[in-house]
Amino acid sequence: MSSQILEQFLTENLEELKTQGLYNVIDPLESPNGPIITINGNILINLSSNNYLGLATDDRLKKAAKDALDQFGVGAGAVRTINGTLKLHLELEEKLAEFKHTEAAIAYQSGFNCNMAAISAVMDKNDAILSDELNHASIIDGCRLSRAKIIRYNHSDMEDLRAKAKAAKESGQYNKLMVITDGVFSMDGDIALLPEIVQIAEEFDLITYVDDAHGSGVLGEGAGTVKHYGLSDKIDFQIGTLSKAIGVVGGYVAGKKNLIDWLKVRSRPFLFSTSLTPADVAASKRAIEILMESTELNQKLWENGNYLKQGLKGLGFNIGNSETPITPCIIGEEKLAQQFSKRLIEEGVYAKAIVFPTVPKGTGRVRNMPTAAHTKAMLDEAISIYEKVGKELGII
Repeated sequence: MSSQILEQFLTENLEELKTQGLYNVIDPLESPNGPIITINGNILINLSSNNYLGLATDDRLKKAAKDALDQFGVGAGAVRTINGTLKLHLELEEKLAEFKHTEAAIAYQSGFNCNMAAISAVMDKNDAILSDELNHASIIDGCRLSRAKIIRYNHSDMEDLRAKAKAAKESGQYNKLMVITDGVFSMDGDIALLPEIVQIAEEFDLITYVDDAHGSGVLGEGAGTVKHYGLSDKIDFQIGTLSKAIGVVGGYVAGKKNLIDWLKVRSRPFLFSTSLTPADVAASKRAIEILMESTELNQKLWENGNYLKQGLKGLGFNIGNSETPITPCIIGEEKLAQQFSKRLIEEGVYAKAIVFPTVPKGTGRVRNMPTAAHTKAMLDEAISIYEKVGKELGII
């Protein structure tokens, strides 16, 4: 017999989420995750994926994955430190280091794993971490796992960061201080002020840590936010994902060789979780090569992003302060955001509502992500549907 206390807890809390418009229904795809998708037999324009460059369905990546599958099998068979390191893993890591302009890199099973791994391998209870208040959940969890003192600073507020860094340094309480920020903030599309962060870090001897999950493949002609600012030699940790612009799955940390050597012996997901599959590694490496060979996909992404932004802003939607192709339509009230998303889907645009706890309460939104794979015709149709639904619900 199952626990009555558990049953009561689950029933009450699930009902509360549904009442508040915070319950997320998952829609399984019946097609590849491309610019057009099929859900429940309905063909929809897809504006909700993080497949920024359209590489998740790219034939070049599929071929690389199939070849690796035939040569190495479906799984690596062990953790990296026993005999789960294939030559493919080393080739990917060498390519990632070249891509990110660092001495070395280490690959993990997910971007989430990177933050769980890297922060806790270097920071401990005698240290403090200055963390932007809008940092991704995986950064927050990585900080908690480290047991370091977490000092949140106001989002991209450099005066607040400087004051808190100064106070932490002068307190003498901490052995090491680290500043952590997303490179691109995924729900608003704004870019971290890395030059100012680096300046503050140099003044107070802070370790610098940038999670570039939404910047790699997007900024710096694809090489990311750090390259965008020309700061490759100033950032200690560059975190990236293989799951968004790269189109596959996994994550990585890039930095100095001694940092990567340390992570290989002290980061727990590397030590205790079976390594990335051969097909995923080969496809990721091919994606990186494509980005290094040409900026064509990157340019197309920006072209489509700017086009959609202009269209939605012109209709009167609040698209916030995005500086990247990420295009939020900020509605505010959670239930209205959910209703707006539902109607968009009914009309043929898959644009998912994002509500608390992913974004602060009262800032419910639909997050749009045009990709390099969208055509102008698809975006025109989406803008037209936005206009119809926005007027119907009194949003514009």
